[in-house]
Amino acid sequence: MNKIGLIVKADVEARKQADTFEKWLQGQGAAVVRQTIDWQAESERAITNNAAPSDLYCVFVLGGDGTFLSAVRWIGDQDIPILGVKFGELGFLAETDDKSLLTVGGAVLKGQFKIKPRMRLRVALIREGEQICQETVLNDVVINRGASAGLAHIRTYIDAHFLTEYRADGLIVSTPTGSTAYSLAAGGPIVHPGVNSIVLTPICPFTLTNRPLIVPDNVEIKIQLAEKSSNANVTFDGQVGRAISDQDIITIRKGSHPIQVITLPDHDDYFDLLKTKLRWSGSRV
Repeated sequence: MNKIGLIVKADVEARKQADTFEKWLQGQGAAVVRQTIDWQAESERAITNNAAPSDLYCVFVLGGDGTFLSAVRWIGDQDIPILGVKFGELGFLAETDDKSLLTVGGAVLKGQFKIKPRMRLRVALIREGEQICQETVLNDVVINRGASAGLAHIRTYIDAHFLTEYRADGLIVSTPTGSTAYSLAAGGPIVHPGVNSIVLTPICPFTLTNRPLIVPDNVEIKIQLAEKSSNANVTFDGQVGRAISDQDIITIRKGSHPIQVITLPDHDDYFDLLKTKLRWSGSRV
């Protein structure tokens, strides 16, 4: 018997669809492990503190990108395939929508799908020589100036080589998957998920020559606030965060466990997805 994970957005319509889908899955002989997530609330933290069962066949996510990111955190470092079903506004991480849920569910249960690994970043926060926090992110890690009126002064190193001191509202370090999230809104480039890279995007930099930068995914990035800088915050996939000071060091490198994203053979490719989600116009040549 297959055991299926079902992560559901705290939304009336999503819950209604989840009820129908759960009964359908059980009718197919599958056991269902269901969680309802409000990724903006404290309840999400309690849910994702408990790892997903290791014997899950796959995870279906009924919600938007925020719910998908919560489900990724729930899976952790396990190689459990995951599929997003759009219920949010944009749904860059969704493979299908609610109208096709039963059809897609049937294909997945029959094994009629492919897996595309998506790179993640491993982030460590070091204070006084001790690692006090470690997170894995699918989209991005963001350093911002918090409630301070002044600019953040963010010293950035690539493989221990000093790159620059960003004077900006903040700095986004993203994966190719995350390049279409906050980084894109801040003026960063769109990077195909198959490109092995990490993107650094300053947020409203004071120096206009500080532009977004793409680096290889095998480097280590080290970030530290300049001395006497105002306190700032670091957030992980926009969901959890911590206050930081100039005594803290943040290290970022490619994670060792990519997330296993389910894709369907007859679905549009990445470029069609971009055109749809970003509402690009123009005809095919």
